[in-house]
Amino acid sequence: MGKVKAKKVSSLKPKKKCCRKKTRCLKCPVVIMRMKRLEAAGCCGKELKKGLKKARAA
Repeated sequence: MGKVKAKKVSSLKPKKKCCRKKTRCLKCPVVIMRMKRLEAAGCCGKELKKGLKKARAA
């Protein structure tokens, strides 16, 4: 898949089921849901990058 920008993650199509690994993949429904929530809150730039890192670690 290569490198995906943090602002593009919320527009990805989520997988059917969450893998629940230690670092979640970008297409994980949990990660996408959390990124959509951040964008709705008005975050952009570095805040989105930090949010993506935190969402994948959860």
